Amino acid sequence: MRVDAALARRRVLAPVTEGDNAHRLIFSEADGLPGIVADRYNDLVLLQLLTQGTAQDDVRAVLVEALREEFAGAELTIWERPDVRIRELEQLAAPAPGALFTSWEARSTTEFRLNGLRFEYDAGAGQKTGAFLDQRLNYAAAARWVGASGRTGKALDVCTYQGGFALHLAQVCERVTGVDASRAALEAADRNLERNPELKAETDWIEADAFELMRAYDDAAKTDATRKFDAIVLDPPAFAKSKRAAEGALRGYKELNLRALRLLNDGGTLVTCSCSHHVSLQDFTDVVTAAAVDAGRRVQLLETRAAVPDHPEVLTLAETRYLKCLVLRID
Repeated sequence: MRVDAALARRRVLAPVTEGDNAHRLIFSEADGLPGIVADRYNDLVLLQLLTQGTAQDDVRAVLVEALREEFAGAELTIWERPDVRIRELEQLAAPAPGALFTSWEARSTTEFRLNGLRFEYDAGAGQKTGAFLDQRLNYAAAARWVGASGRTGKALDVCTYQGGFALHLAQVCERVTGVDASRAALEAADRNLERNPELKAETDWIEADAFELMRAYDDAAKTDATRKFDAIVLDPPAFAKSKRAAEGALRGYKELNLRALRLLNDGGTLVTCSCSHHVSLQDFTDVVTAAAVDAGRRVQLLETRAAVPDHPEVLTLAETRYLKCLVLRID
């Protein structure tokens, strides 16, 4: 059975540990289960049924039973979280989110861990199923590379969402600023910061449009070198949601990367990401290269990364090769 096979793969690809208890259990086409997504956040499993063929009671029953067997003996709540936009496209009714099964007191919130850091989870808030678990190992890699660079003063996390990169950078940097246009996301990021009192960095959050803020920072740094950063992360939402939008997306990626390159001190680190599957790794790399030329900076590619293994890529399915992450040293 494909569901059982997907769950068995996760036992190998993403075993639960004390420091990591959140990962993707089922990844749609990548697991041969189109229209089905399941993410685990500690004792909550979030289920999305996204097509006419899967949003059916018999499919729900099969999935719930498989998940119950997988986590037998553990405290578990299985929660369905419809994606309203996709269900509209599929001409499906949008049921209210709710628990499909619980082995104890039903709840919609919990705390989960990524790389040892603590994060809150609310099944009724946030994007996708609530958090971006595909970046888990990239979070850790960003902190590792920045720490190894020796340039660990000020860090900037652009499009921080609920603070994933920012909190990891706070392990190694003196000051971290997280930027997002969503106040709700930043409020969640601040609560996540409070859950990790051991983090050493002075951390603050700015509610702003990424493009406007980066332009303002770029202008200020032209006359004041102290406004520059030792590390910058760019993790914007998908700019290209269709092939027709790819050209505009590339312009957006170039502008953000150009501003970031100008804002980095010599020896600094840029971690730049794209989650648009309509923008290939080669196209994304070419755009960052063009930004480096325009910025007049010498840029060394330290590492090319992708999504975590529990978000597997299938070579014949381009949609599964969506996340690109470049780690760069700037001179």
